[in-house]
Amino acid sequence: MTLDRRSIIMGGAGLAALSGATAGRAEPVVTGSPNGGPSGWLDVRHYGATGDGTTIDTPAFNRAIDAAAARGGGTVHIPAGTYACYTIRLKSRVTLHLDNGATILAAAPNGTTGYDIAEPNPWDAFQDFGHSHWKNSLIWGEGLHDIAIVGAGLIWGKGLGRGDGKDNWLKDPNGPGTGNKAIALKNCRNVLLRDFKLLEGGWFALLATGVDNLTIDNLLVDTNRDGFDIDCCRNVRVSNCTVNAPYDDAICPKSSYALGEPRITENLTIANCLVTGNYKIGSVIDGTWQKMPASFSKLIHGRIKFGTETNGGFRNIAVTNCIFEDSRGLAFETVDGAMIEDVVVSNITMRGIVDAPLFLRLGRRMRGPKGRPIGTMRRILIQNIVSSNATLLPSVIAGLAGHPIEDVRISDVFLHQVGGAPAAMAKLQPPEEELGYPEATMFGDLPATGLFVRHARNLELSNIEIAVAAADARPAFRFDDVADADAFRVKVPAGVGFVLKDVTGFRSFGSRRVPDRTLPGPFTGEV
Repeated sequence: MTLDRRSIIMGGAGLAALSGATAGRAEPVVTGSPNGGPSGWLDVRHYGATGDGTTIDTPAFNRAIDAAAARGGGTVHIPAGTYACYTIRLKSRVTLHLDNGATILAAAPNGTTGYDIAEPNPWDAFQDFGHSHWKNSLIWGEGLHDIAIVGAGLIWGKGLGRGDGKDNWLKDPNGPGTGNKAIALKNCRNVLLRDFKLLEGGWFALLATGVDNLTIDNLLVDTNRDGFDIDCCRNVRVSNCTVNAPYDDAICPKSSYALGEPRITENLTIANCLVTGNYKIGSVIDGTWQKMPASFSKLIHGRIKFGTETNGGFRNIAVTNCIFEDSRGLAFETVDGAMIEDVVVSNITMRGIVDAPLFLRLGRRMRGPKGRPIGTMRRILIQNIVSSNATLLPSVIAGLAGHPIEDVRISDVFLHQVGGAPAAMAKLQPPEEELGYPEATMFGDLPATGLFVRHARNLELSNIEIAVAAADARPAFRFDDVADADAFRVKVPAGVGFVLKDVTGFRSFGSRRVPDRTLPGPFTGEV
């Protein structure tokens, strides 16, 4: 069939004939105004897509993408409709545009028919299966540049696995034909993800590994495991996003060994985002915001966490103007030999935090090639934080003996905890757990209401208030093996302000209920 101008602009039967004529080949058909897309866009319906929610439309999507790439780039138009798909393969210089009312639906695999097979990775022993593979996804791309997914439509990962065996309909969560990521990108550059919604993204709503110049803006994500995993990436901007992730982390930068080298995640900003872990999946997207039952509280995730995969490290990081609601707190973790340095956190509001508003951990799990030294954490500035109604665990700064966390400044912070701990908790000597998985709960109950610090050097606290809803026998601050610590203008509940153990170079002044003291040390006792 010859594709003349009259055929392209015809509606009704003309479009149906055009769709059928091009279903088997990738001719560069463009949309016109009858389809709602600008001239030059390639409509997936012209390549055989039905949008009926049942027919597998993957071949049509990939034909349209191939046609756009063959032209040197362009926009693939996805008009309103529900497009059941398996793996969609992106190409350089191609944009997917989802109209309002358009849904890309991850179809359930049918036996071994389904998503692309996970590629081999010789380094997959050093990180979880999901971090090591990209092709077994709804949408993936590798080695690409100048790509985008934009528009007000929806990506629904209904048929994707969580990757943990908790999918009742999946006998093998990682087997042939199974997909477990909504979007996976490897070794790409110049990537834009903007304005769409994402529901039930599987193991990862987004896994970006080795992606440079990445912009994630104005996404609404309501997902059943991780939201954004930003791994070994450089020059990344995450802004104006809402992520509800009750069962795992919402925004989770990593620095794994999945690329076969310890690559740093650096030059990363996270700004103007809401993260939460306590709304029923789907209720954030539909606007009803239905809370999980009270019994779910021990499972809440939904936070911003740097780690746990930390082979390369994090450098030049800014987190600002973010809201944490009913989630775990902000975490910076290095346990596999990486560095974390030059970090600023500012203007954060937290409410209903489960397990530590702030958690800084330097450990030695050392999952990676042998011979790496223990990592470092230094030059961390945290300011303008308010947290209310956090659970019993205080904020934590925990390094290792001989490997302290260094150069931390915390200022203009209000930490309100539920309090009410029994008196015996004030006498606890928490285990070191050097090899443990990094989590605020790893040490068990802690002997402080506001901040527990162990193995740290050059720590400054200023304009900080610790408050409790119920009387608590623990001190506001507990410092173990800390050198050069200044506490200026801190306000603590009635009772003991500081308990120090093997602390050198401690100063306090201008504080309520805490006397002005200078203790060259080493000193052990109450202040």
